[in-house]
Amino acid sequence: MPAAAPLTDARIVAELRRMLQTGRQALLGKYQAGGSPAALLRDLARLVDRTLQQIWGSLDLDQRLCLAAVGGYGRGELYPASDVDLLVLLPDDNTTNWRPAIEQLIGLLWDTGLEIGHSVRTIDDCLDEAARDITVQTALLEARPLCGNRALFTDFAARFRQSLDPQRFFRAKRLEQEERYAKHNDTPYNLEPNCKENPGGLRDLQIVLWVARAAGLAQNWPRLAASAVISPAEARQLARTESFLRRVRISLHLLTGRREDRLLFDHHEALAYSLGYAATPARRASEVMMQHYYRNAKQVTQLNTLVLLDLASRLEARPSVPPIVIDDDFQMVHELLDIRTADLYERRPEALLRSFLLLSQRNELKGMTPRSLRALWHARGRIDPEFRRSAQNRANFLALFKEKRGLTHQLRRMNQFDILGGYLPAFGRIVGRMQHDLFHVYTVDQHILQVVRNLRRLSLPEFAHEYPYCSRLMAAFPDRWRLYVAALFHDIAKGRGGDHSRLGRADARRFCHDHGIGKENTALIVFLVEQHLTMSAYAQKQDLADPEVIRLFAKMVGTEERLTALYLLTMCDIRGTSPKVWNAWKAKLLEDLYRMTRRVLKGETMTPLAGIEERGEDARRLLRLRGLQPGVETALWEQLDTGYFLRHDSEEISWHTLTLYYRPDAARPVVRTRLNPAGAGLQTMIYTRDQPELFARICGFFARLGFSIVDAKIHTTRHGYALDSFVILDAGNTLPYRDMIGLIDHDLAEHLEQQPALPALRPGRVSRQVKHIPLNPEVSIRSDEGKRCYILSITAADRPGLLYAIATTLAKHHVRLSTAKIATLGERVEDTFLISGTELGKTATLVQLEQELLGVLQV
Repeated sequence: MPAAAPLTDARIVAELRRMLQTGRQALLGKYQAGGSPAALLRDLARLVDRTLQQIWGSLDLDQRLCLAAVGGYGRGELYPASDVDLLVLLPDDNTTNWRPAIEQLIGLLWDTGLEIGHSVRTIDDCLDEAARDITVQTALLEARPLCGNRALFTDFAARFRQSLDPQRFFRAKRLEQEERYAKHNDTPYNLEPNCKENPGGLRDLQIVLWVARAAGLAQNWPRLAASAVISPAEARQLARTESFLRRVRISLHLLTGRREDRLLFDHHEALAYSLGYAATPARRASEVMMQHYYRNAKQVTQLNTLVLLDLASRLEARPSVPPIVIDDDFQMVHELLDIRTADLYERRPEALLRSFLLLSQRNELKGMTPRSLRALWHARGRIDPEFRRSAQNRANFLALFKEKRGLTHQLRRMNQFDILGGYLPAFGRIVGRMQHDLFHVYTVDQHILQVVRNLRRLSLPEFAHEYPYCSRLMAAFPDRWRLYVAALFHDIAKGRGGDHSRLGRADARRFCHDHGIGKENTALIVFLVEQHLTMSAYAQKQDLADPEVIRLFAKMVGTEERLTALYLLTMCDIRGTSPKVWNAWKAKLLEDLYRMTRRVLKGETMTPLAGIEERGEDARRLLRLRGLQPGVETALWEQLDTGYFLRHDSEEISWHTLTLYYRPDAARPVVRTRLNPAGAGLQTMIYTRDQPELFARICGFFARLGFSIVDAKIHTTRHGYALDSFVILDAGNTLPYRDMIGLIDHDLAEHLEQQPALPALRPGRVSRQVKHIPLNPEVSIRSDEGKRCYILSITAADRPGLLYAIATTLAKHHVRLSTAKIATLGERVEDTFLISGTELGKTATLVQLEQELLGVLQV
């Protein structure tokens, strides 16, 4: 391009800026009218190329300098909001000579409106930095000259290529990918994935081309196919998956107006419509889009695995060893399972499932050879109705569940390469399906496999320390494979409409019939699938101190084997929803329900006094260990009724007694806080003369400090004192628990003594998940069987201060609270309160209370 006069006039800079913006708008308009993402990225890069060349040519720059594009821009791709990565290549390290010209250039680039990232290096600097930093080496790998000294760039490219060690580069990129995967929880199925960095994102495709380029094989998919690293069909699949991810990233940049690569809930709906997705009668447009995204991500991880394995075999030459023959179909090569003939799976499709069975059966096998894995993936279409009807295939699939090792790994591998969804079409339908319920953080298929994994860990000695009691139960449970089958089917019917437990029951029954599972085992599996939510509902919503509740649950379960199986499945199911949902309190509720129900099933009579005597004696023993004399507890215990001893364990009773035995008629409120012995957070005991609005006042105090109440035990003594116990957590995980103990004890006691008016609490900030996953609140008030109290059940999206809002509404209607069961499931709350009040017998009062509660529950 001919040189122009130096750009000293601000009007000329403004003109360049205008031309750049006009060119961008024209290219974006062409793309939005139906253009391809590859063309847009290429044309945006070319537009910036021309702008840079015009600026360079207009400046009086020393022609010994060279301006080069690096990184993604060097690759010839530029996303709408991406930085323009540049390298100013110097002929020597005398930076004093070059600094004024470079500063002028960089300033002008910013003035023109280019978002640049730049480095200034000599060739030696580049090589040194590349040797130390794989990120720099990768950026330089894609460098291309733009302006200036071409001979200098040619020298750089030759020396860089000479210094590049393909094997070392591959090992570094593979480690980098492993670290990136770990950062994103080793799954492409996060609810807010990063379309660039997440497993299954653009980076997974780029790493393949980087390694291929470093090895001198190819720079794009067609050339990689020409090098016989991938097949032409795989090249087309790679191009399709890449094109989809490019569209997603382009749309995110245009939608947000910045470099945003995360599919945040805030953008799901708008992004879906911009990509052309439409809502269906059963699913929102964003759900349809996200399932497509997850399936595309899954295919990316499949291809990434296959191609990197092939590249590894080319780059990391291993000594040739004779294969060890396993049978007519398989052999072992370097501890990897290998097919003996390339067309094995096409000739004998039954070998597909046998591959996974062999991997489970033989400890020495660490995986599959690249050619075997690729052949398996290409043969996945051979799984048809005839394949599913084969008695041998059914036997092999069921045998996987009965092996002592490897089930979780094999199911995940089968899911990754579409074998599991092919063999079980019902499972294939839930692959990549999101769960809009505020507490599942995985797609349905990933959640199911997580539950199977949790059950398997209970059976392994090396993990027995995690949940010792459940591990003991699992060790004694016969035919554990039945639990794994039930776990595979427990959520398999989600998304079909209707009760997924009942629909899944039918699927499980059909599977058991087809696979020759006996009547008794079928009955257990079907029972577990149908009732997999029941134990959690009883434990978290029912009053476990009521013998009738335990009796009804025991009647539903029927046998001790079913009880144990349901307990283990329920525990692993809750843990498999989200790391935030499971806690020590839920563990205690489930274990208490399990133990009490087992006693009933063994023939013991559950009465209101069952276990109280033993609990009291154990509490007395703990008091003696703390140095208290026999009988000191009597004055306090005479004021406590049966309900108190039923709802507190011996350790809590001894703690309360140790604090209160010498002051059962305390004139001032007593508040004691400690680190929660049952898990995270704090436990606070409050003992004071009962007062109006007490529960609301306590809730407001904790809300102002930033704590969430996850458990509340409310009790009123015979002589009119409130003895309440709360478990509180810092939702933001920022408060120092130990340092807060003294503050809570002092300030809450003073607050309760002064009894100030209830303040209005400003609504807390809700999470993005709550904002964008709608949950209609539900309120139910029904009388108990004795018509003396009412059971208030609330389901709503969680937010700071929610419990205080509920408590103030109850206080406004002079409703008295007897017990509270607070269940927080991720971003969803399911709370149950036992309430009473003279006005609750009036229908009009109940209707008004329900309406007001619904009002405060709205986000």
